Amino acid sequence: MHAARSLAPLSSLLLVGILAGCAPKPIFHSQTPSIAATPAQVGQTPERYTHSTVIWGGKVVQVKNLADHSEVEILGYPLDASQRPRANESAGGRFIAVMDGYVEPLAYPDGAMVTVLGTLDGNRAGQVGEASYVFPLVRVAQAHRWTPEELQRGRSNVHFGVGLGVGIR
Repeated sequence: MHAARSLAPLSSLLLVGILAGCAPKPIFHSQTPSIAATPAQVGQTPERYTHSTVIWGGKVVQVKNLADHSEVEILGYPLDASQRPRANESAGGRFIAVMDGYVEPLAYPDGAMVTVLGTLDGNRAGQVGEASYVFPLVRVAQAHRWTPEELQRGRSNVHFGVGLGVGIR
């Protein structure tokens, strides 16, 4: 009995280690530390953050292709440890990801989840519906569109709870 009690803390640590080992590593590694401000915070005082590095992610709202670059409007969400947007949490404001060249809208469809690494490059006044809005502009160095499989990878399928469940087929 004494041996079983002494193994309990060790088995708990092992379980935590196994579950943590399943989470994917961050996709972007920046030489310059990224700021922790949200797009909404940057939009309120953009001059404080000019030329700062950001790693932001969220849900694609729309893609606009212009003569020499493309702009992807994104509704920002907090990122998890793997830099995946957590769309089940409160949004942190909108921003515009400025990408060189042409971006195929079908590669970044409305609602797709993305993460970008880039540098803040000013802001632009615009509209969200009828409301005025200040969009931070991110000059993108790297971008990643998440597949549904990547968004689920590393998430535990183990759920704990108390109660009674009934399934009807």
